[in-house]
Order: sequence, then structure tokens, then C-alpha cells
Amino acid sequence: MSDLKRILLVEDDPKDVELTLTGLAEYNLANEVVIVRDGEEALDYLYRRGNHQTRANGNPAVMLLDLKLPKVNGFEVLEQVRADENLKMLPVVVLTSSHEERDLVKSYKLGVNGYVVKPVDFHQFVNAVKELGVFWAVINEPPPGSVKKR
Repeated sequence: MSDLKRILLVEDDPKDVELTLTGLAEYNLANEVVIVRDGEEALDYLYRRGNHQTRANGNPAVMLLDLKLPKVNGFEVLEQVRADENLKMLPVVVLTSSHEERDLVKSYKLGVNGYVVKPVDFHQFVNAVKELGVFWAVINEPPPGSVKKR
């Protein structure tokens, strides 16, 4: 039996989604990557509501979360995740273009596990995502019960 370690990518920019998937693919990670385009859909996925009510049980191994999202912003998603007993241990890495110190501080105050500023350079971006994917989906040991057994 092997663990299915899903990665939840919360990103509204199609170019950043493509770059992130390219970075993860470069290490041939077989992990399922679930892509949601806004904060509301991220919460629907996590709470198994709407279009995601029939998804597999268990939380993802990590959520890569953009801050600037339509409908519900990344901070609001993070607040709800950290306030929920079933989700509060979910590793969350902010993947954002914001260099603002206030965003960094607020993210950590809300309990983020990591904060990565998206590099402008294509190769730097792909390498950053590659390293994130390997650490969180392969190396890191997730909280008990968060990953579904196959």
C-alpha cells in the first residue's frame, strides 16, 4: 500500500499554474495536483462541498496558496483553515508575488508553514516549485490521518 499525497494548488493565474505544474513535473512527482482557481473553491475542496463533494477522503499533503485570489482571498482561506479542528494541521505554503512585509507578517501570524515569493525569472520559479514539491510531497511527514491510504 502506498500513500497518495495530494497537492492542493490555489492559484488564479493560468501562467503561474502552468509554471507550477512544470516545476513539479521536472522531478517526475506522481502526486495528484488538484488545482482550484479562487479561495471559495479552495474552501469547497477542503470541506468537500459543491463540485468537490465526492472527492477522495483526507486532506492534501500541502496547500500551495496564493494570497491575491478572487472571491475569497488567501488570508481568509488561511484563517478558516487554522480555525478548523480538522484542517488546522494542514501544511500551508504561501506562494505569492507579494514582497510586502505586512503580508509576510500577517501570513505567519495566521499560521502559515512557509512563505515563498514567486520569482520573476522562469527558471527560478520552476526550481522554487520543484524544491517545494519535493519537500512537502515526498520528504515531509504529514500529520497523522491527513493522507489517504490506497
